[in-house]
Amino acid sequence: MPLMSTRAALRCGIMAMAWTLREKSDYMANKSLAKSPTELTILVTGGAGFIGSHTCVELLAKGFDVVIVDDLSNSSEVAVERVRKIAGVGADRCAFHEANILDRDAMEAIFAEHDVDAIIHFAGFKAVGESVQKPLEYYWNNIAGTLVLCDVARNHGVKNIVFSSSATVYGEPEFVPITEECPKHSATNPYGQTKTMLEQVLTDLYVGDNEWNVVLLRYFNPIGAHESGLIGEDPKGIPNNLVPYVAQVAVGKLAAVGVFGDDYPTPDGTGVRDYIHVVDLARGHVAALDWMGGKVGTGEPFGLGSIQGEAQAGGSRRGVGIFNLGTGKGSSVLDVIHAFERACGKTIPYEIKPRRAGDIATNYAACDKAQRELGWVAQYDLDRMCSDSWRWQSMNPDGYATEA
Repeated sequence: MPLMSTRAALRCGIMAMAWTLREKSDYMANKSLAKSPTELTILVTGGAGFIGSHTCVELLAKGFDVVIVDDLSNSSEVAVERVRKIAGVGADRCAFHEANILDRDAMEAIFAEHDVDAIIHFAGFKAVGESVQKPLEYYWNNIAGTLVLCDVARNHGVKNIVFSSSATVYGEPEFVPITEECPKHSATNPYGQTKTMLEQVLTDLYVGDNEWNVVLLRYFNPIGAHESGLIGEDPKGIPNNLVPYVAQVAVGKLAAVGVFGDDYPTPDGTGVRDYIHVVDLARGHVAALDWMGGKVGTGEPFGLGSIQGEAQAGGSRRGVGIFNLGTGKGSSVLDVIHAFERACGKTIPYEIKPRRAGDIATNYAACDKAQRELGWVAQYDLDRMCSDSWRWQSMNPDGYATEA
């Protein structure tokens, strides 16, 4: 999400600084999630984006009502229309508000209009390289926006939040595959720092008010697209991520893929990472809601930072749950390129370049806890991820602008 105008941002900042220290008893009690999905409304920040749009499809398929909040800075309202088309619903079950979560007045109005039960929070700047160049913008947008969101939410009795975090919080991990027991280390860029800081903020919310129900989801590289080809990843400008870049090479928009390093101690010499199909990832976010409602799992506090609170009378959990989401195995850069070649039937040209500073040879997560507690496991392999990405790219060579 982009910065607001200077005047609006200053106004939000002044209002934030004007917060008063109220007693916990001054706020409404948290809402229970121990209900049927058809009785629950989920607010999805960044819901028109790549992961957010796919999550909305999965929420609607399970019977939840959805309220999308997105300022369209790195997304398109066309995605919202296509989510409704895939799900076969109208605006009554999939509402949309073009708004920035930094805008307190807008967020107050949205919570007043909709009886929200829980939040899935995606909204935020997300480009690693850009964050190094624009740290102030990243800290302000990602952190201040989340503070406004949480403050408005608790004023309306909404203390259930799934935070779409990142495995970047582990920094350079002490062991691979990474489990939730792995200590976190300092992130190497401001984007990663905002994820680490926000995990701490949300944990502190529960420590200060044990009615909060928080889940932190950590993952690496979402790729793929919905099987319909109607929604997918639509980066602005030159893609920062591998698969969208490969896809644009495949359609002739870019000349070749840059492979940074081929001398790592891996089977083919290129870096190994954890890739996950975006639909699997979306379903993981939905599964977190079932876990929060006490419908699956034990709630055991496995993992550094996890906290098990006393459940509400209806079974809805309280505390801080932490889960890795992934396939549980790594794929190399060349694995991805070759899988995409199989998907599109073309040769993908690539160039070997020097290693990038800070890159490590192998990085992927263990997801046993998610399987045990959420009842979730990734279904799709790398070939399926690439074939779905290619379908989206070939049907929408200019992303959502193709429809214009």
